[in-house]
Amino acid sequence: MTPSADLSGPSGFHLTGGAPDRYEQYVAPVMAPFVDALVDSAGLEPGDTVLDLACGTGFAARIAAARVGPTGRVHGADPNEEMLRLATALRPHLYPDIEFTAAPADRLPHDDALFDVVLCQQGAQFFPDLVAALTETARVTRPGGRFAATTWTHLDRSPYLAAQHETLRQHAGPATGADYLEAFACTGDVLSAALRKAGFHDATARELTLDVTLPPLAAFAAGHLSALPWGRQLVAAHGQQALREAGRTLAERFADRAAPDGTVTLPFTATLTTAIR
Repeated sequence: MTPSADLSGPSGFHLTGGAPDRYEQYVAPVMAPFVDALVDSAGLEPGDTVLDLACGTGFAARIAAARVGPTGRVHGADPNEEMLRLATALRPHLYPDIEFTAAPADRLPHDDALFDVVLCQQGAQFFPDLVAALTETARVTRPGGRFAATTWTHLDRSPYLAAQHETLRQHAGPATGADYLEAFACTGDVLSAALRKAGFHDATARELTLDVTLPPLAAFAAGHLSALPWGRQLVAAHGQQALREAGRTLAERFADRAAPDGTVTLPFTATLTTAIR
């Protein structure tokens, strides 16, 4: 099956074919430290009931399950059924199984006031109607419950992502480059304002800069792009060779920062936004 991806689905971020597997393989190294920070910020306790909103392949849900333990409950919701199939396959079995449900953020099939905590790792920027999604999130969060989300901060704060954007512009054209920038539009101010409109309070946002060590970039950068909608746009327009060329371009950009083993350590900056229901 030919993998594909687009930004036109109900989540604004849709992966099919082999792309969800590559998302788990290539996006995980970038996201891992931010997922840890996200879950830490929510103050999970044993027995909590948690929703991983726009859960993708379940990065945050898996860590949350370990934190809440056998007396807790963890749910994941995402409209992308192929991502959820992989999330289900990767569920840990030390605790009760995580319950994954195919659902968009603005139409959740959960009872009112069910969750103690809602986590959203790099998903809010893709909600077609942010306030509608957060209003639905407020409905399923108990009074006094916690919300925590990460979204990317401006490109200038993450050199790899800035170089990825420029490489896409170079190899796929300005339209793809413009689409890519939409992933950075949900700033802390935007998300905090939407949370307040949706019924949350005490919304706060802070930048979080973490160093991430990436595998040798020529192969990793091409694989990473293949797991993202914009990389699939590149392949659709110019074929797999364009993906490899883009990977080499990114590797050359950071060649002076490569360690003897080929790995590259770079700072990434996300905004961590929290609120109370």
